[in-house]
Amino acid sequence: MKLTCDRSDLSNNLSLAIHAVPSRPTHPVLANVRLTADSDEQRIRLTAFDLSLGIRTSFPAAIDEGGEIAIPAKLLNDIVSRLPDGPISLANEPEATLTTLACLTGNYELRGMSSEEFPELPSIDDGKTVQIGVETLLEGLRGTLFSASNDETKQVLTGVHLSMGEGGLEFASTDGHRLAVVETLDDDAASNEALKEIAVTIPGNALRELERTIAKRDPEESVTLHFDDSQVVFEIEDHRVTSRKLDGTYPAYRQLLPKDFATEVSVDRRALLSTLERIAVIADRKNNIVKFSFDATAQNLALTVDAADVGSGKESLGVQLVGDGLAIAFNVRYVMESLRNLTTSEVQLKLNTPTSPAIVMPIGGTKMTHLVMPVQIRD
Repeated sequence: MKLTCDRSDLSNNLSLAIHAVPSRPTHPVLANVRLTADSDEQRIRLTAFDLSLGIRTSFPAAIDEGGEIAIPAKLLNDIVSRLPDGPISLANEPEATLTTLACLTGNYELRGMSSEEFPELPSIDDGKTVQIGVETLLEGLRGTLFSASNDETKQVLTGVHLSMGEGGLEFASTDGHRLAVVETLDDDAASNEALKEIAVTIPGNALRELERTIAKRDPEESVTLHFDDSQVVFEIEDHRVTSRKLDGTYPAYRQLLPKDFATEVSVDRRALLSTLERIAVIADRKNNIVKFSFDATAQNLALTVDAADVGSGKESLGVQLVGDGLAIAFNVRYVMESLRNLTTSEVQLKLNTPTSPAIVMPIGGTKMTHLVMPVQIRD
């Protein structure tokens, strides 16, 4: 193998692939990234796989001799990320595991492994295939990934559930304390017979890698999704993210969404978020609880925190309120994360009682619904 590539291309693609390298590999070869130099296509492919999540990226290079080698992923990434910008040369002899890396300032020798030991990424031959727009995927992922659970004992909740809604692909996630639902509008999706059958729960870590992979792509591009009973594969050009599906029945989340509300509040999203970020400085030091007091007469929202042995704080801001005033408390982190993952200038809060679920949603834009469970407080 003998090739020359740009340092930034190699570094950028390594930074994507390395997320599929396990921290504690069950087999030594899994600590490596497989580097494939394709002399016909004049491209380098990097593949990493932890036996659940797989990532393959690709970029152009000048390849004199093709070949393949498994190189320690962390070591390669640590070296390449610190090299000066410019061309990098990689070379090794056929059947050899020692690879020479040369740059403008010096060279390194890295001991790798035979690529024959590296497992192949899963492929789906008999499943279903659909096309999903990059913009649709990004909207769905950004609006739901934040509320997926981190509790591995509730494994099905650690993912995002994709299903077909009335107008397009629907994304949903919940950790048991909050719920996020994004309803996309995609005419092509609505007419796709294969997509109408989709009902899959995909691990959050795989979808975060997909989000990184497509974040800078043209919004008009499409991602190809292959899925069967056990696996999903996302492909865009020569980039691939593969993952197993999560087993188990996803909760019937639609039943959790209230249909009627006694109080509806419109507020500037950035103003509310910045106010919460200030007052959360005290809340974070005790229990993360902030009390929301809505005054229908004054058209005002008072935010208060009272943390014993720490201190207290109070701020207020104007709102547009229709309905009854009430006092309700939330884990401030949950509310702030919802606000950060909405993009419109104004949001609407919909409430009923101090112990009923509250809804946070954007005014305009993609239809997103964030449900947050309140925290019971003492008067």
